[in-house]
Amino acid sequence: MIFQAFIRSRTALAASVGQWRRYALNTASRRQLCSKPHGAETVPAHAQRPAFRMPGYRPSEMDKRILVWSGRFKTKEQIPEQVSFEMIDAARNKVRIKACYVMIALTIAACFCMILLGKEAASRNDNLTTRNMEKKARWREEMQRARDEAALAEKPQ
Repeated sequence: MIFQAFIRSRTALAASVGQWRRYALNTASRRQLCSKPHGAETVPAHAQRPAFRMPGYRPSEMDKRILVWSGRFKTKEQIPEQVSFEMIDAARNKVRIKACYVMIALTIAACFCMILLGKEAASRNDNLTTRNMEKKARWREEMQRARDEAALAEKPQ
């Protein structure tokens, strides 16, 4: 059984190779290697244009600012009209990293400020529990005052 399957696969492969060979030989002789007929005039389909265009990118105002911030150029006037994609990408990455460093520094500064404020509050025995209890006591006093005023307003004189 395995032997028959092996034989069938080999014959199918041989038939495919033979068909491909016949097809390749017939088409090659008919097409004659894509030669053009004699007497055919060559007319350009479109106007001539440069075959190779320098890859570039016209930077926007924001891109110019990024190029200056990243230190690639000193001023906006020094930036050429066409800039490579790699230069813009590198400048954006550099500015992105600088912004991350600034955010990290601001986060650390904010943490130190919170530590100092917490130490000051602890030195004067101020915490959230006492603040919350004082606020609720103030609300109770305001509610009692409002009830007393309402009771006095309803009482006939």
